[in-house]
Amino acid sequence: MGPLVTTEWLAAALGQPDVAVFDATMYLPNEPKNGRVEFAIAHIPGARYFDIDVVADQDSSLPHMVPTPGRFAKLIGAMGISNTTRVIFYDQKGLASAARGWWLMGLFGHDNAAVLDGGLPKWMRENRAVEAGEPAAPAATVFAPDYRATRLRGVGDMISNVTTQSELVLDARAGGRFTGATPEPRAGMRSGHMPGSASVPYTDLLHADGTFRPAAEVKARFTAAGVDGARPLVTSCGSGVTACILTMGLRLAGLPEGAVYDGSWTEWGGRADTAVETGA
Repeated sequence: MGPLVTTEWLAAALGQPDVAVFDATMYLPNEPKNGRVEFAIAHIPGARYFDIDVVADQDSSLPHMVPTPGRFAKLIGAMGISNTTRVIFYDQKGLASAARGWWLMGLFGHDNAAVLDGGLPKWMRENRAVEAGEPAAPAATVFAPDYRATRLRGVGDMISNVTTQSELVLDARAGGRFTGATPEPRAGMRSGHMPGSASVPYTDLLHADGTFRPAAEVKARFTAAGVDGARPLVTSCGSGVTACILTMGLRLAGLPEGAVYDGSWTEWGGRADTAVETGA
């Protein structure tokens, strides 16, 4: 199982005892929807809700920061996920936040995870079955994490990188947010980007229907942004969610995945001691 599965694959796999399906939808502060509410209205049969803000560090003032291995293991085990479970994430937009679930599983050593290409919209366009309401709680199990610290970057790493430029930062936000022409959706954020970073809006990697473009097209987009294998890569975005789409795109393109800057622009743009550039 690769990092992406098709609707056909998932339809055939539903109900298998080692397959767990999760809706990992997260809406931005300026979007008038709630992922959990929408999940209760319609979700893929047998799916459960994966709350990115719960599977997170509850002591951080920043949204959905990576939890400790112990917290992650406790929550994931309570969701019925063991080290042998095949875990499929999807979201209600097509592909926006589901990759965060996939990346978290890999960060804690579980590679048997994937994202549904095209998400719930594609599933529903194909007139596949959905159900409503809240699912029954799963039987809890044990998950043993294997934390991969090299896949994560903190603000200290990023401040140092502004000076050294030893890693190329790929910014998944929309182009207007990168240049500073468009305000941030979170109040109090400065506009612009980290010095030396490159703009790769995550939507550039996707078709209009929320499915990934062919690997060759994805690789060409990264090449155009300066990805040449000379420097390690770090992906960033608004709050560490759509950055994971870039990370998935790097894998699909056969490129080194690098790391994710977890605090992303919510942390960087919200501080007074971090350098910000505007313009292209």
